[in-house]
Amino acid sequence: MATDATTGPAGDPTPDSLRSITLTRTAQGEYRAENGRGAVLDLGTGDTERFTPVELLLVAIAGCSSVDVDFLTSRRTEPERFVATMEGHKAKDAGGNHMTGLRLTFDLAFPEGEAGDAARSVIDRAIQQSHDRLCTVSRTVELGTPIEVRVSD
Repeated sequence: MATDATTGPAGDPTPDSLRSITLTRTAQGEYRAENGRGAVLDLGTGDTERFTPVELLLVAIAGCSSVDVDFLTSRRTEPERFVATMEGHKAKDAGGNHMTGLRLTFDLAFPEGEAGDAARSVIDRAIQQSHDRLCTVSRTVELGTPIEVRVSD
């Protein structure tokens, strides 16, 4: 197995692989997420304009793939339009609440000319690479990674 900044020789996690946020309750049904770099994001239950956790999941999937596609296409030229729409349906069945029918749609436009043609020529491959191996968020969702939930000591 290859070694990189996030895995050791045996594929084990390294200190560089850890990602974390802290979520603090600010009021009933309202929370503030903060990352280690100091950015904050307020979220809630959907009773206000704040993003809900489900919407943030959709943002994370669209954002992760957008970063990949943006870096791979904008090396050729800056886009004239770059919009990603992520959608799905919230479902409840015997297995509990979950999302179904997840769909990410890119609406991309590049200028006319050689550079725009070069960017357009890599769109499909960029989207496929993001989906198949680059986007950590969608790969994690599709792989169904278990989540350990516990109470601190």
